[in-house]
Amino acid sequence: MQKNPFQCQFVAALDSIVGKWKPIILYHLLQGKPLRFNELRRLLPDITQRMLTLHLRDLEEEELVKRVIYPQIPPKVEYSITEYGMSLSPVLETLHQWGLAHVERKQLKKAKNEQTETD
Repeated sequence: MQKNPFQCQFVAALDSIVGKWKPIILYHLLQGKPLRFNELRRLLPDITQRMLTLHLRDLEEEELVKRVIYPQIPPKVEYSITEYGMSLSPVLETLHQWGLAHVERKQLKKAKNEQTETD
């Protein structure tokens, strides 16, 4: 059975950024300034340390995020978006806008259903 090359391109793209936290991590790093691990943890209060570490490693392996270790005591590590990772900016911004519209649509539908039930 031959694989569909069109489908494979979607799978390859999604494998790099899919997950509950990866798009949010990328979105924060796309804001421009490098962030330290604990800064990212504060921005994502519900993520575990282990999950943040795993996602950052995955994103670094995909060359979407750059990790810089400063030789000092205590160690200082910063994460930033790579030039290649910047190419995801329009995709993530579009996804973010779609998500806002989707949440609004769901809220309107819920309100409409609740209104119908009370009538």
